[in-house]
Amino acid sequence: MKNYSIYIVICFLLGWSALYSQGQNDALRFTLEGRVEVRNTGKPISGVSISNDMGDFVITNGLGEFEIRTRIGDQLVIEHDDIETLRYDVQKNDDVLILVEDFESSPISSRSKSLPDIAVKHQQLLDSAEEYKAQDIERSIDLVAQSISILGKRGRKKELARSLSKLGEIYQYHKQLDLAIDNYEDALENNKTISTSLLLAKAYNLTNRYDESLALLNPLLEIKSMPPHQSVVLYELLGDAKKGNGRTEEALDLYNRGLLIANKNQITSKMIDLNSKIGDTYSLGNQNMEAEAYYDSSLELATQSAPKRALQEKEKVADFYNTKNRFNEEITMRKSSLQELKKLNSPNAGVKKLELGDTITSQRINYKIANAYISQDKYNEAIPFLEKSIVEADSDDDLVVQKDATRKLSEVYKVKGDFTKALDTYQAYVALVDSLYVRKEQEISRATRFNREISNAENRLTGLEQERELSQSKYDLALTEQELVKESNKRQQLVIYSLIFGLLLTLLAAFFFYRSNQQQKLANNLLALKSLRSQMNPHFIFNALNSVNNFISKSDERSANRYLSDFSKLMRSVLENSEEDFIPLEKELQQLELYIKLEHSRFEDKFDYQIAVDENVQVSKFQIPPMLLQPYIENAIWHGLRYRDEKGELLVTIKENTADSIIISITDNGIGRKKSAEIKTQNQRKQKSKGMGIIKKRVAILNDMYTDKVDIKISDLQSDGSGTKVLFILKREK
Repeated sequence: MKNYSIYIVICFLLGWSALYSQGQNDALRFTLEGRVEVRNTGKPISGVSISNDMGDFVITNGLGEFEIRTRIGDQLVIEHDDIETLRYDVQKNDDVLILVEDFESSPISSRSKSLPDIAVKHQQLLDSAEEYKAQDIERSIDLVAQSISILGKRGRKKELARSLSKLGEIYQYHKQLDLAIDNYEDALENNKTISTSLLLAKAYNLTNRYDESLALLNPLLEIKSMPPHQSVVLYELLGDAKKGNGRTEEALDLYNRGLLIANKNQITSKMIDLNSKIGDTYSLGNQNMEAEAYYDSSLELATQSAPKRALQEKEKVADFYNTKNRFNEEITMRKSSLQELKKLNSPNAGVKKLELGDTITSQRINYKIANAYISQDKYNEAIPFLEKSIVEADSDDDLVVQKDATRKLSEVYKVKGDFTKALDTYQAYVALVDSLYVRKEQEISRATRFNREISNAENRLTGLEQERELSQSKYDLALTEQELVKESNKRQQLVIYSLIFGLLLTLLAAFFFYRSNQQQKLANNLLALKSLRSQMNPHFIFNALNSVNNFISKSDERSANRYLSDFSKLMRSVLENSEEDFIPLEKELQQLELYIKLEHSRFEDKFDYQIAVDENVQVSKFQIPPMLLQPYIENAIWHGLRYRDEKGELLVTIKENTADSIIISITDNGIGRKKSAEIKTQNQRKQKSKGMGIIKKRVAILNDMYTDKVDIKISDLQSDGSGTKVLFILKREK
């Protein structure tokens, strides 16, 4: 014990001495910027090591530049395999130019090979990431991660910001707008640039966050030296945000200011875009003459500069004619579009089909022409266009258009009185609907896989950033240790003060250690919750899709469509709340009622249901974990009520328990837990309810984080074991 105490005293003495000397040194140190180049040619020399008396060490970049922390009186040592070692005495805080005589880089210099120009390599990696952006998102993100890793422990913020901005562009291209916005915001924190601000504002507009977009863009109006193209984009984005907020007059003014700059500088692409957007804005206000005039201008400009863009404008004008019931003009315009599309799709046009967008296809245009004829009761003229749309959609594997055109053709035959053809066509339509449902399931599976890939890539980036922070800490620690060794001999007279300081440091360290443990525990809980939530949603989606599949297998299209409509509402609500630990009880009840409605549509003859909320309960004041009640409702229906011979009843009640808590009760008069377990198959007995397991883990973590906020009790409803009652005691936050 005695030796241990002496060791503590010595450590505190050394710590006090180091920090005292470090405080003095930090007050004197400054960042010295310099450049190393050849005297005769002015050519920069990269890969030169610069060190000082304090042990700081840096290497010049591709431009021969360096930055080093030093003091007046320090001596810099300049070393390179191909030059004689130089020394420079620091006399003042001013930029340094170090000139080297007769420098010739050795082609076999190992140092030169191991230290490539970071700036050039960084840009090459970002260029490669842009190349892979469309075809391989995982590869593209990995290249951005490499561009961040080569910046080293003291990565420059400008380059880091460019990497983060490029990452945002990749996510935005793949419509992962939340991730894009996060990375744009991180990029702006590291280095504020006009280009990143404009990208972030565009992402805000796409997610209807117009007020945030305006707050970001308005300060940019004060910049007088902004390049013309960026000025045009600035006014365009401001106009988009104003239009999104319903302030069309202000939007028109901003669009016109941008158009003025675009016309002055002959930025044709933006002249087309702004004329088109002004036309859209006038169309919203039913100012048809003005809208048509600007559409004509955008169409004329597009025709002169870009055939692909002209085709897009023609379709927009045709849509405008359609909304105004000017069907003959719409038909003429769309027939012209078909001719242009035929030219663009020819092998010599050099335009890929994907570049035109999935809305500008021959089958869609033919379908729209047919609809225009049908709107005028010209059914004979509509039939050839519908048939052509079906054939082309089948050739392009466009099931959506093929389905719609087939259904429309069946309706036309029915109106004309040709019921045989109407029936045959309708049967073909039903078959297409079945195929489309199968494809939608595949798309959901692909989307899940795609999101998992993005999540893995994002985790790698997070790990990389943590590694960089750790390296920075280790580097700083090494410098501190070097200074401690050099200065400890001079501070022995401060033993008493170091002891007092050491005791205070111990208390402080204990406090920070405790807080760190608490923060780590919280972080682990949050990570576990996120993992459990990510398991819960696929489990719920899988069960719900089984219900959709049941209707499809019975060819009950109307029930399937109605079920899918309600299911989509439920999924939207579930996904919106999936990242939250707690949501308002009111929202959870809305989701629950929609879910029970969906299950009731399947088992209409098996049960009735009722959700009763005591009038004394203020549901708006209570918070509940999302998707907490649904698995118990699911068990009540699938394992209890479904096996009753007679129609059962499901009852959900909410009553006041205490002043700060309520009781949520879920009761069913099904066959009960014991009988349900007996009729399970052998395979089912081996498996545990995934939903129940996830719920138990979530509740345990949340109760640990929020001090027993939720309590769950399950019991049999009747003494004979039939029926089940689940009680939730939910506490209100104080």
